[in-house]
Amino acid sequence: MSTATTPRLSLLSLDFEGLYTRHLGRHSQTGINIAHLIALYGIWFGIYATIDQSARLLHLPASWLVVVVMAAGYLATIAINAPPAVTAATTAFMALFVTSVLVLPNLPAWSILAFLALIPVCYKVQAYSHRVWTKAADMSEFNKRFPPGRDLNIVLLFYEVPICLNYLVFRPKDWTR
Repeated sequence: MSTATTPRLSLLSLDFEGLYTRHLGRHSQTGINIAHLIALYGIWFGIYATIDQSARLLHLPASWLVVVVMAAGYLATIAINAPPAVTAATTAFMALFVTSVLVLPNLPAWSILAFLALIPVCYKVQAYSHRVWTKAADMSEFNKRFPPGRDLNIVLLFYEVPICLNYLVFRPKDWTR
């Protein structure tokens, strides 16, 4: 919750390095970052594939464009605050991700239920990973700067993939276990 003493978190004005450092408080182990990246891929796949297959079923012209525009909007948001190298890694990740969605053939309508089921299943995998990799720091100071709640959840919805990629690709000195 935002208060008068803590600035409201915003997707358009964000301290990426501060958010990354906060991330290390609970996610300093390599395994949890890999698990989160895989789980996020699955969550996003469920969302994007649902949208793509729905657009195909509705016979929208250039239905692939819906997914591409969503990904481009996401990347434009990330580019505002993430370092250029992290933005480039996220762009490569998104290119592979969007390709994996678009190469799906036209599937029957019931497949949308399977894609939607991926969302809570992968979320549970992400949440469960905190039971496997349990190393965590005191988050009190971070919680003052990045207060838990809706705003932080929205920011992490956008920035957790770039943060995980930053950790895995550019910050091997931060790796443990």
